[in-house]
Amino acid sequence: MEPIITNDAIVFGILMISLGFVFYTESKTSGFWHKFYKIVPGLFMAYFVPAIFTTTGIIAPEWKTENSLGELIKHESQLYYVSSRFLLPAALVLMTLSIDLKAIFNLGSKALIMFFTGTVGIIIGGPIAILLISLVSPETIGGSGFDAVWRGLSTLAGSWIGGGANQTAMLEIYQYNPSKYGGMVIVDIVVANIWMAILLIGIGRKDKIDKWLKADNSAIEDLKNKVINFTKKVQKNPSLTDYMIMLAIAFGTVGFGHFASKFISSFFADLVASINSQAWRNIFSFLDSSFFWLISISTLVAIVLSYTKARNFEGAGASKLGSIFIYILVATIGMKMDLNQVFENPGLMVVGLVWMTIHAGLLIIVAKIIKAPYFFLAVGSQANVGGAASAPVVAQAFHPSLATVGVLLAVFGYAIGTIGAIACTILMELAATL
Repeated sequence: MEPIITNDAIVFGILMISLGFVFYTESKTSGFWHKFYKIVPGLFMAYFVPAIFTTTGIIAPEWKTENSLGELIKHESQLYYVSSRFLLPAALVLMTLSIDLKAIFNLGSKALIMFFTGTVGIIIGGPIAILLISLVSPETIGGSGFDAVWRGLSTLAGSWIGGGANQTAMLEIYQYNPSKYGGMVIVDIVVANIWMAILLIGIGRKDKIDKWLKADNSAIEDLKNKVINFTKKVQKNPSLTDYMIMLAIAFGTVGFGHFASKFISSFFADLVASINSQAWRNIFSFLDSSFFWLISISTLVAIVLSYTKARNFEGAGASKLGSIFIYILVATIGMKMDLNQVFENPGLMVVGLVWMTIHAGLLIIVAKIIKAPYFFLAVGSQANVGGAASAPVVAQAFHPSLATVGVLLAVFGYAIGTIGAIACTILMELAATL
């Protein structure tokens, strides 16, 4: 259905008012809102309020209208695209300027362990979900030929281990019926967003969760304290010139990232196309994603700049400016969440929810065993399920200095996404044919 408001300028105004409302109410030091935000994190509300507007039909990420010939015309809001392609890389630059790369490496192996645990959770979660659902509703995971549900679920595996490029590769490999693919996309969006919402709520209780996990988060605290102490050391009252130079650095890097990613992705597209083996072409398909290279190049340039005097702009509020861009991105992500879609295909939605529950359960078990902090659990999961668009959002909620950790782990996700998804799909096919 066509939403009440379709003009992106007006929708952006609504999203900004929503963010202003969240920040204003969160700043209250007493009364209802003070008690409310002790339970519900502000970042979650920044995500959830736009979702309410979408669910009630006021705004929408996309919709269709009928022309005079009776043909359906698809329309799409460009706000998420602008946020993810312009504001996200700019935010990563601003929040990485003051990063201490050595301190990130000192975080140790637990970050990688939790990331790969998340990957394994997706790989085994799919076939287990199929086996469980087949006991109560075998028709839900049935189908034959190119209509087989396991083929469609392979695209979820690609998305939840890597990202959009890996998802497309899986669709190409297993040739799921395109007319039914939309249903899988809905499951992907709804389940992934529900899980992200749960992680955001958990951030507000991270101290209690870490205590339950008996986690040692000293390395994370050391990294945060280094950035905080450095910020205090170079802190200054920012001038208009400071803001303009920070924006020049951020969006100049984004511009270079778009320029370079276009040529690099084209180069790798030709290189991958020249590989004789179809299997290997699909594995390396993420290399022709311009978004992958945009995020990677922007982060790499920012890391290089962190070794120059540019890192002193943290004292003028570089990470705060980056956080503004992140919150705008969060609002546009929330805008993509229509809670009504949960009921459109309940059977497949249950499969997705069971799948994600197995992923979450395995993460919790391993975190408890190795005493990993909630930060590693949340970011390790989102580096798989959310990719480069969501992992830094969750990471910066702990502290802006940690956003780079989310990006670095998300890059791993892109690299192993197709291989992991193929392994998962093989197991799902076996489970569906038992």
